[in-house]
Amino acid sequence: MPQTQPPEDRYRAEADLVSGQVRPVKRIYSFLFVFPTMLALWVVLSGRFDAFHLTLGVISCALVAFFSGDLFFPRPPHPQQTFILWLRFPIYVPWLMYQIVLANLHLLYLTFHPRMPELIDPHVIHFRSSLKSELALLAFANSITLTPGTITVRCSPDGDFAVHAIDRASAQALPGEMERRVAHTFGED
Repeated sequence: MPQTQPPEDRYRAEADLVSGQVRPVKRIYSFLFVFPTMLALWVVLSGRFDAFHLTLGVISCALVAFFSGDLFFPRPPHPQQTFILWLRFPIYVPWLMYQIVLANLHLLYLTFHPRMPELIDPHVIHFRSSLKSELALLAFANSITLTPGTITVRCSPDGDFAVHAIDRASAQALPGEMERRVAHTFGED
């Protein structure tokens, strides 16, 4: 039988989140996850490996992770979820890049088609996502926006989405395969 958190602890944790106070353990956990992630991204995107740029990267990433690392994880995820994310996210990124290329080709087709005004049918679609965690919802919303032809207009913590699509074909694909892949990436399948 799973143990439940006593009500007073749950209310104290919720009060900490509302008041903006972060317990030191949460801050350390967030820092230890956010700092190496940001530093790896810094090294990959900067392409500079001399001492000056690496030192600048370490200082910048340490400051940002210290002051805003708890924004990424208001509640620390379970270590098993973190491990799953580290394994599955690198598999999701190439698929997302492929979808971005396909969407770019579709927009190119729409742009140069002789009947372009007839093909473009912009509208906003509404749907509810089955994703539960805020991080998974954030990744899904950003994945939609990164894909040309669609923009996430609104995403609520409950999973209610409003997405602007440039045509019917772009709208019909949502939530679909992208939501399933994000759910798999974040261990929600």
